[in-house]
Amino acid sequence: MKARGSVGAGRGAYGGYGAGASLVRATATIAAPPTGAVRLAVVADTHSAPHPATTALIAAWAPTAILHAGDIGDPAVLEPLAAIAPLHAVRGNIDGHGLPDVITIDVERDTGPLRVLLLHIGVAGVRLRAEVARLARAEGAAIVVCGHSHVPFVGDDRGLTIFNPGSVGPRRFNLPIVFGTLELAAGRARFGHVDAETGRPWSPPS
Repeated sequence: MKARGSVGAGRGAYGGYGAGASLVRATATIAAPPTGAVRLAVVADTHSAPHPATTALIAAWAPTAILHAGDIGDPAVLEPLAAIAPLHAVRGNIDGHGLPDVITIDVERDTGPLRVLLLHIGVAGVRLRAEVARLARAEGAAIVVCGHSHVPFVGDDRGLTIFNPGSVGPRRFNLPIVFGTLELAAGRARFGHVDAETGRPWSPPS
């Protein structure tokens, strides 16, 4: 794990992110490679059983770093991901291992740094939870990356971009098994999803 530092009043049961919540926080920096383009693979909700093709697909995408937005399950899930690229992971509501609840990540780009807030539960429906929006603003983040719902989407709310990579673990209902990609280059952010079953880009049915 590359995240560093923590602040909080101690760890209890998984809770929210509002005032008075006992959060373990961390910070991290992702440096731009010589090409200048930062490529982030984003996974969530592996629940101890990521799709068997996940590691190979992510490795083929050659990410600068990997983000895991929680509900990891067995922490051994993280080992093959960390072997591909620097890994930044938060705990979800099923996780008890020693990971932060929130990581504030500074991504260095050729056009200047971009701040990302990584946590597990970020939205209610497609809207940011109020306490998460407040936390993101307080941290100066432009993008909130979250998991929990297993629903892959990119959205905007309260002046912030929301990115949920979906779940690359066991299927829930009829939702796809996917992970997310985020490419930062030439001052632009390009979000996408990859279907772990086919290896092809995924987009919502029209």
